[in-house]
Amino acid sequence: MSDYPETYRYTKEHEWVAVDGDTGTVGITFHAQKELGDIVYVDLPRAGTKVEAGKSFGSVESVKAVSDIYSPVTGEVVDINADLADGPEKLNEDPHGAAWLVKIRLADMGEVETLLSLEDYLAYIEA
Repeated sequence: MSDYPETYRYTKEHEWVAVDGDTGTVGITFHAQKELGDIVYVDLPRAGTKVEAGKSFGSVESVKAVSDIYSPVTGEVVDINADLADGPEKLNEDPHGAAWLVKIRLADMGEVETLLSLEDYLAYIEA
């Protein structure tokens, strides 16, 4: 699935966040997984971990490289996608859906508005 959801917000580090109430689901973009190649390992924080917008909270390892994952928002991790421990390749298959990384209880809803819209993100990766 290469379609980028219009309702998501994006970062220049190629993460996305989908907000539902006070919780943001975070993942990496189709573009990120394509650049990384075959993903073989995902390192995620534990539930309860405090994360800060723009700071690394984990990493994705591919056959090419290890890349930090940066939180698009500040808050507390309330859930992690345990399926990725046994199936990191899901990030290559469905990065905008089943292969979400973490769910974060948002500390500041206003941060979401500072992230890139779909249109801005697509312009950024095409530049």
